[in-house]
Amino acid sequence: MTGAFFIADIASELALFAAAGFLLFALDDLLVDLIYFVRRLWRAATVYSRYPRAFAATLDAPERPGRIAVFVPAWDEGPVVGAMVRTAFARWGEGDYRIFVGTYPNDPATAAALADVADARLTQVTMPVDGPTTKADCLNHLYAALVAEERRGGWTAKAVVLHDAEDLVHPLEIRLFNRMVERAALVQLPVIPLPTRGSRWISGHYCDEFAESHGKEMVVREAIGASIPLAGVGCAIARDALAELADKGAGRPFAGDCLTEDYELGLRLGELDRPAMFIRIPAQAGSRAVVASRGHFPETLEAAVRQKARWIGGIAISGWDRLGWRGGLGERWMRMRDRRGPLAALLLVAGYGAAFLWLQLAIAGALGAPVDFGISPALATLLKINLALLAWRLLIRFGFVTACYGLGEGLRAIPRTIVGNLIAILAVRRAIAEALRGGPRQWDKTRHVFPLAEAAR
Repeated sequence: MTGAFFIADIASELALFAAAGFLLFALDDLLVDLIYFVRRLWRAATVYSRYPRAFAATLDAPERPGRIAVFVPAWDEGPVVGAMVRTAFARWGEGDYRIFVGTYPNDPATAAALADVADARLTQVTMPVDGPTTKADCLNHLYAALVAEERRGGWTAKAVVLHDAEDLVHPLEIRLFNRMVERAALVQLPVIPLPTRGSRWISGHYCDEFAESHGKEMVVREAIGASIPLAGVGCAIARDALAELADKGAGRPFAGDCLTEDYELGLRLGELDRPAMFIRIPAQAGSRAVVASRGHFPETLEAAVRQKARWIGGIAISGWDRLGWRGGLGERWMRMRDRRGPLAALLLVAGYGAAFLWLQLAIAGALGAPVDFGISPALATLLKINLALLAWRLLIRFGFVTACYGLGEGLRAIPRTIVGNLIAILAVRRAIAEALRGGPRQWDKTRHVFPLAEAAR
């Protein structure tokens, strides 16, 4: 009896802590939803009713056409980088762009894969040291190679585009970037993870998160004037903006000791009052498919946890120290949302812990033991409110995933929330452990797969 009451008390306290935290987070998310839908209604009433919708295929030509430099940092990417570069050349066709790929002396497989690509617009940049260093360090050397090539050739790039070695690029993105960097110093396209048939639950949870994040969250950030964090792929930075960052960083525009250099670069450009745009634009009339960067994401639990731990460590832990809480109200709000991962994981542990203890009590009650779950009226009210907000949250997730991937993936997104929560908990644990050890000091990459079937379409 005493033990049952003790368990009930612990479960009640855990549930109260989790419910209060979840309520605050749910209201925070609800405000984002409200801004998003109000913005959509406002634009439908004031913009789309007066002007025709734009499509990437029919955009006006750039006012000042210029050369686009594409940076692809590559460590241990032999199986994918050759196919990625060949696909990029095939999809982009003739045009004024150059692809710079960074490799390492102790990675002959990646260098050999590039040697098979015969195109004068490809420049392989070998790092001066063995790898891996960090992705940011590799990008800084690619920037130095671009500066050297500009000086030799007497030209200056209009913008720098970032991609990873496993990305499936969109045929229209170079044209789109060439046009849009005339309006903003930073342009980010949506990232659309490709569903992996053999990993519907692990890899699939990335589909859910990016469908909502790049369908709603980034739109809201732009609407409230907050900085746009780069995703590291499918993004373009105006050449003069990158030069300004380089001037402030002793010739290195990317933070070489940071493992989330893409996220940080977007915020640093925001602090310089450089305009940024997140663009979701259909490729052509009659199609809902938007111009986006696509690719496969980690398929195993261990790989997903490693990747998420790097993101959480760079954004929520070290980012707190490196970037602080500067900016206006909207900027500070978004930084708070970016950094809530560790607290969210703690709340999830408390919530699942309470559910587990209540399950034990329910089993004991079914076996005939006198059980009191110890749920106070205040906790009961909190649980009912959170249940309603959870239903709304799952409905929103279902809607965005269905719009991006279809009904099947939309339905899977509902139970996949539990998988995402588990990965988040494990990732926070790993990120905190690495932070206590001083943080990772090199490229903690995951194994990549290039989508050959999709590239052939």
